[in-house]
Amino acid sequence: MATTEVEVRSGARGAAARAKPVTGPQEVVRLVKEQGIEIVDVKFTDVLGTWQHFSLPAEELGEECFAEGLGFDGSSIRGFQDIHESDMLLVPAADTAFVDPICEVKTLSLICDVRDPVTGQPYTRDPRYIARKAEAYLPKTGIATDSYWGPEAEFYIFNSIRFDQGAHFGFYEVDSEEGIWNSGKNTASNLANRPRHKEGYFPVPPVDRLQDLRSRIVLKLREAGVPVEVHHHEVGTAGQAEIDMRFSPLVRMADQVQIYKYVVRNVCHQHGYVATFMPKPLFGDNGSGMHVHQSLWKQGSNLFFEAGKYGDISDLARWYMGGLIAHSPALLAFCAPTTNSYRRLVPGYEAPINLIYSQRNRSACCRIPVYSRSPKTKRVEYRPPDPAANPYLAFAAMLMAGLDGIRRQIEPPAPIDKDLYHLSEEERSKVKNTPGSLGEVLMALELDHDFLLEGGVFTPDLIESWIAYKRTREVEPMQLRPHPYEFFLYHDV
Repeated sequence: MATTEVEVRSGARGAAARAKPVTGPQEVVRLVKEQGIEIVDVKFTDVLGTWQHFSLPAEELGEECFAEGLGFDGSSIRGFQDIHESDMLLVPAADTAFVDPICEVKTLSLICDVRDPVTGQPYTRDPRYIARKAEAYLPKTGIATDSYWGPEAEFYIFNSIRFDQGAHFGFYEVDSEEGIWNSGKNTASNLANRPRHKEGYFPVPPVDRLQDLRSRIVLKLREAGVPVEVHHHEVGTAGQAEIDMRFSPLVRMADQVQIYKYVVRNVCHQHGYVATFMPKPLFGDNGSGMHVHQSLWKQGSNLFFEAGKYGDISDLARWYMGGLIAHSPALLAFCAPTTNSYRRLVPGYEAPINLIYSQRNRSACCRIPVYSRSPKTKRVEYRPPDPAANPYLAFAAMLMAGLDGIRRQIEPPAPIDKDLYHLSEEERSKVKNTPGSLGEVLMALELDHDFLLEGGVFTPDLIESWIAYKRTREVEPMQLRPHPYEFFLYHDV
């Protein structure tokens, strides 16, 4: 991180009062007493990217907890330990403290790192540790001192999500009062005013029915210390939304993505809605991506800017994109890590499946935003990731791919500024696409992961565990089950 000094914001019912900066355990313990905290909640991320937690009475939090850690059963956490080596430790990071804006009981949340209790060393499968190693590795390369990250995690807000699966049946059904399919509903007064499929971008209320709900989410994020730049309705009907956070260093931004998803889900739940970050919950409308803006800096200077070149980007930025593009098949194992991700990464729907770069063009996997000509704003936007990704692993993997591109001076394919879905057949044949399934990207990761191992950032153990879990728990179970649409196609064969 750029600094270890953060501010704890009060989550007390709409207040965003700032406390004194927290620089260490002593200050956290002091703030617990000063702000009348009753419960301390410790949170950590499992391998797949889900937040886990447990809580303790506030008086049980002493400075020793930040050194000795708090014990938990690692064998019960996905992707962690076997039963015979289950004891693990959580070590709170003092500079992550925030007053939880969701809990009714006044609660201080602390994001934790995971350690092995026997060796005392950081746990090799802790996603946050991998992100911290990536951030520490960057200045050691001599290329840059800092990286900044700005993900745009889209999501849908539904009124209902129903699903079930058995040996003789399988179904899902989502519904939304804003869904265009409810335009003909006649069970109550129908107030119309719904965005049509793929026409949900920027309509004002009453077509945008979720303005106030998104605003409530933004206010809670600010209470939790997450700076927000903008929120809006996204392209999809039925409540697709986006809330953009201000850029931050790698680890801090990954922490903020976890806070973001937690706050979004809980505020929606409190108001009778259900939020999903599933990449493609609707057929025939836009999926939810997590476009990740990123840049490298050295001693306060943006290394991605060079005036007068294509998109005003430097050679270093172009090579960085070369690394992202060259390693995309393997990267997607972490950046688009579900079978559902590949319902989104298909032609159309602004899907960034084309392995090229371009300024402004949203169908390219790497885009150079040109909203501003300021050197400070120059960045690369990598568009294939989706919000199902574990942010710690995804950001770390993207950084390592970009650094490999710089180190090897990988030239990306020439930029194309046309609509990539309407190229001639000859032009189209020269553009490679992202892989079409989770199975393919896992195979690509098996064959191409040396760049992730540089500097000991990722370990073979983590990569092997990730591939094995995804294959046995996600790819293979999906392959074994009949799909509902197969009955539509084949029941009468």
